Amino acid sequence: MERLIWISFDLGIRGDYAGMYAWLDDHGAKECGDGVACLRFEHDDSSSESLEDSLLAELKESVTLDKRSRIYLVRRSDRKVKGRFLFGKRKGSPWHGFGSRNEQEEDDSDA
Repeated sequence: MERLIWISFDLGIRGDYAGMYAWLDDHGAKECGDGVACLRFEHDDSSSESLEDSLLAELKESVTLDKRSRIYLVRRSDRKVKGRFLFGKRKGSPWHGFGSRNEQEEDDSDA
């Protein structure tokens, strides 16, 4: 079954962007901003392999990933939108501390 998915990728400054771009082009992906693409991915739902595992295995065949590489998948599942890292993990947000939601920490001590 063909699934509509979004992929966000950050491969670092020395990442294999040529491999990623070739894979995206082969899948007819549409550009959705810096490092974000939308595409249709074919997955056999009767397979024992999950969509995520199948996608990551296919990406690893085409793209050289290292410890700085991060790939995040967003997809619909059971009428919900789900997201998870296929490779890598979340890091600190560059916008942390800029918003008005930051509360001042208060020291609780007897003076």
